[in-house]
Formats: sequence, C-alpha cells, structure tokens
Amino acid sequence: MTEQMTEHRIGTRKEWLAAREQLLVREKEHTRLGDELARQRRKLPWVRVEKEYRFETDDGEKPLVELFDGRSQLLVYHFMFGPSYEAGCPTCSSMADGIDGLLPHLHARDVTFAFVSQAPLEKLQAYKRRMGWTIPWVSTARTDFNFDLGFSSSEGQTREWVEPMAEQLPPIAAHNANSTRTDLVGYLTELFGFSTFVRDDHTVYHTYSTTGRGVEFLMGYYSILDHAPKGRAEGEDWQVWIRRHDEYESE
Repeated sequence: MTEQMTEHRIGTRKEWLAAREQLLVREKEHTRLGDELARQRRKLPWVRVEKEYRFETDDGEKPLVELFDGRSQLLVYHFMFGPSYEAGCPTCSSMADGIDGLLPHLHARDVTFAFVSQAPLEKLQAYKRRMGWTIPWVSTARTDFNFDLGFSSSEGQTREWVEPMAEQLPPIAAHNANSTRTDLVGYLTELFGFSTFVRDDHTVYHTYSTTGRGVEFLMGYYSILDHAPKGRAEGEDWQVWIRRHDEYESE
C-alpha cells in the first residue's frame, strides 16, 4: 500500500460531490456579481478628451482618434516600458502573450486594442519583433497622455516617494527593474494600467481606467491557475516567477 504523503484533506466521492455543490452556489453568485459590476462599469459617465494627443506609430504620427482604426471603441493597456528601459516589463509581457491572439475576436465586436508606452518607438518595435506580437503599440513619448491619466511620472517625482520606502517595496519591483535593465526609480516612473475610450465621429471620450489587481482579467494564466489543485502558489514571491515567454527554458 502506498504511503499517503499529502496533508490535504482526503474524502469520498460522496463527500466531494456535496462540497462541490456548495461551492457551485458561491461560484454562481460570483458570476452574477461580475455581471453586475460590468453593468455598473458601462454606466460610468464619459469624459470628453479635450487635449490633442499625438502618438508615434508604425505609420507615422497620429492623433488619439486615429488609434481607433475606424472602430468606435479603443482599449489601451499602459505597458510598462519607460525611456530608461532596455526591455519591456516581464509581467506586462506575460499579459501581452494572451491578448495578441484575441485581436480578431475583439475587432469583430468593434473594438481596437493597443499598447501605449513612454519608450521611444524604435525600442517598442524591436521588442515587439522579439516577442512576435502583432498588437498595435504606440509611443506616448511626445505627449502628456500617460501623465494625464496617472500612469507615468517624472524621475524626480518618482524618486521622492521611492527612495524613502525602497526597502518596503515588494520583491517584484527590484526584480523587474533588473529584468528591464534600469534602476528602481527608472522602472517605477511607469505604472501598468488599462483604459478605455469611445468615439463619436471625431469626438473621443474616456470611459474607464483601472490598475493594481484590476488588470488581472488580462492575465489569463491566473484564472487558469486559480482552477489548478495548487492554485497560484506564489507565496511571498508574488509574480517574481513570471518570465518573458522566451526566457523560461534558459533557467
């Protein structure tokens, strides 16, 4: 007889079915709550974008309205790739892997998805080629777009809050700063986030933004791991395990 090594509770099939039925009630509640939150999200007031932002794109300089690419909705991920970075944030990169293949389905629903970053366009293009992505990626280096939405700050502003609390930051901050080949201050001039816009002819409205755990819906692997027997299993090393998709086998 094989010795039982697991510390997890072991039950009969009957006990499992009873516990599964109880959990299913909670899962359905969770789904309905998610539907209600989505309705409330869509009811947020729209804010007209008054400033004339111009972005550097693969096809030359374009205003915000042209990033919609003829569709009425624009979803933007604020990808952490600052001016001092030599590579994109690995956590943001892990999200991009899951988004890239969804583009045809989003386009079919009148939605354009794009990345925006503060780094020069040439750096973004080189990194995009390395990662093999097709998603549109534009540089905000010559606009206040990321600053106005609260996803970028100057090095001076960042240093003011980073240096006093550097030792209190989670390990992922230093880890990703090293992975992007910049220092902690340079890395944290950028903040990840997600913003949405809608177009009515040539008028653009900002409709929603989120950051923090609010962007986990873009991290497809998390929802899958949440259904795995051992879950995310991150412990104190939150997200430190995440690598760019071409780096896992090199370790």
